[in-house]
Amino acid sequence: MDEDIFKGLLSSSKIFKNKEVLRPSYVPNFLPHREKQIKELASILVPALRGETPSNVFIYGKTGTGKTAVATFTGKKLREKGEEMNIPIHFIYINCEIVDTQYRILQNITNHFIKGWNERIPFTGWPTDEVYSRLIKSIDKARGVTIIVLDEVDKVKGDEVLYNLSRINNDLKEGKASVIGISNDLKFTEFLDPRVKSSLGEENLVFPPYTADELQDILNERVKIAFKENTVEESVIALCAAKAAQEHGDARRALDLLRVSAEIAERLGDDVVKEKHVRLAEDKIELDRITEIIRTLPIQTKIVLMAGVIGIEAYEELNTGDLYNIYRDICREGGYNVLTQRRIADIISELDMMGILNARVISKGRYGRTRQIEISMPSKIKEILERDSSIPRMKNYAPKQSKLDYIG
Repeated sequence: MDEDIFKGLLSSSKIFKNKEVLRPSYVPNFLPHREKQIKELASILVPALRGETPSNVFIYGKTGTGKTAVATFTGKKLREKGEEMNIPIHFIYINCEIVDTQYRILQNITNHFIKGWNERIPFTGWPTDEVYSRLIKSIDKARGVTIIVLDEVDKVKGDEVLYNLSRINNDLKEGKASVIGISNDLKFTEFLDPRVKSSLGEENLVFPPYTADELQDILNERVKIAFKENTVEESVIALCAAKAAQEHGDARRALDLLRVSAEIAERLGDDVVKEKHVRLAEDKIELDRITEIIRTLPIQTKIVLMAGVIGIEAYEELNTGDLYNIYRDICREGGYNVLTQRRIADIISELDMMGILNARVISKGRYGRTRQIEISMPSKIKEILERDSSIPRMKNYAPKQSKLDYIG
């Protein structure tokens, strides 16, 4: 195939002016409806500009409520003010969903101060106490105040690194350090070592979800710089905001929905983003979400889900008893251990919580109670599972309907 497959695709976009401003990593110069939180965080961090140690702070709030953006924005402004006042401010951001061990966190923070690649701490191989010692020396040498942001801090494995960072100022002589922990989980600190909890949680900020009107304001600000003029219908912005507001006021969801809607419009050759593109985008995003969830499920959970899909196709109404019988047949076909009915009931509940299926309790009279199973996008889920080589192929399989369908 010698022809240029990209011919005709490289021309500039008819819709986008700067697509990157719709991505979560972009931090704008103005954060609508987060002025109060910015002011609160600034008041906590301002001692750094006096050469003092700021309090450690935990920031809580659901996904897409502006936690990371506010921390990054405030840190940037703090660093700029520090340069203006000739006070060294070092702002270090760590995503603990990616960097989640004590060694890697300490290594990442330390390497921020080390410019020469040959002198940097390797990914593995050093004793942890030696990495910590290098970190202390680096912060002292840099002087000023180091602000360490641990985003998704609840993903950190173990309390030890949080304990070490919470007491780091005891070991510093010339420099100072402060930690900002960011979490989606309001109950996160309940499981921390009490010593860590008291020293790291000196200040707490809780971010409320955005309302539909607030999300609309956020989208309107981004539309100005993301899109060419008159390429997005006004109703599209309202629709994206309304749909994201239904999911705990998630600004990331709203921005993703708007971006994917525009990408779909562009692929279809349309010059304007319309409501129909939003509905197509919603389906695509949901399918992508479900695909990623299913891909990472344990094998037994995948088998339960496949049993559900087969049952939905076979019966007018699928209950837990019929699902269990199909599950058992798939396990036997593939040579997998058959779990108990109670364990399968737990797995069904887990899938229900993920939003992949819906299990509604109904009464069967003298047979007791059961749960009626409904699955979102069953044909799409079947396609995903059939691409998984670990799931046994059930060709020409016809499940039998059980007489008694109660699962404990």
